[in-house]
Amino acid sequence: MGLTAKIRTRDGWAVSHAVVTVTDMTGTQVLRAEADAEGAVRDATELAPGAYTVIVTAVGYAPVASSALVTASGRAELGAVTLARQGGTELPPPGPWTIDPAHSSVGAVAQHLGISSVHGRFTEFAGRVEITPDEVEKSRVEAVIRAASIDTGNGMRDDHLRSPDFLDAEKYPEITYRSTGLTAAGADRWTVHGELTLHGVVRPVDLDLAYLGTGADPWGGTRAAFRATTELRREDFAMNYNQVLQAGIAAIGTTLKVELDIQAVQGESLPQA
Repeated sequence: MGLTAKIRTRDGWAVSHAVVTVTDMTGTQVLRAEADAEGAVRDATELAPGAYTVIVTAVGYAPVASSALVTASGRAELGAVTLARQGGTELPPPGPWTIDPAHSSVGAVAQHLGISSVHGRFTEFAGRVEITPDEVEKSRVEAVIRAASIDTGNGMRDDHLRSPDFLDAEKYPEITYRSTGLTAAGADRWTVHGELTLHGVVRPVDLDLAYLGTGADPWGGTRAAFRATTELRREDFAMNYNQVLQAGIAAIGTTLKVELDIQAVQGESLPQA
């Protein structure tokens, strides 16, 4: 007897803080139950046969209302109830996520000679994402990049980029980013507001973030994928080196496009290899 249901997100994750309210045809509340840690609702309250309205709510999600018919057995089985993020926005399930450098990339593209682009990447970095359950806009991102790990495929150029003309990796060995908040920009798109510390200078930098979804990995874990981009001006971070060619064209462009492809593993740390 009673009510059973499973409350899930669109990705199939349990919504452990959901509340199910049942009212009869007069609008009188006859049952209220909370989902357990698995998102399951099991309430043994006996209900009289007839039609009822069921409302499922959870902080951060849009409420869902549906009709339910209680049979002569006094049972109402709702099955799986799917909740969408408030405003239609989506992010991974709440909790800590650890960035996996082996399956992520931190890249940058700079204009070269005004006619082509130079692509580079940082090979050493780490970070974590914390998704808050109730106020998702307060979720946090932190990342640390080793400046000396820059790799453009040319040793002489990489040494110059590590020098005081650019990154000054010996004096400023770490590049850090710490978010200060999120703003929804679409169903699966967000603007991450944060502060970037680069070359000893701290500046506010926003990331355009796309959430690509979650899934199981071959090692028994769960992964979330993101892609983020932003554009930086070198002069904002006191990197003013600029060789000018005879034609008046700068050898290296003044702006830098940053491209991040990130996989994060659910949990406080990466699984042991």
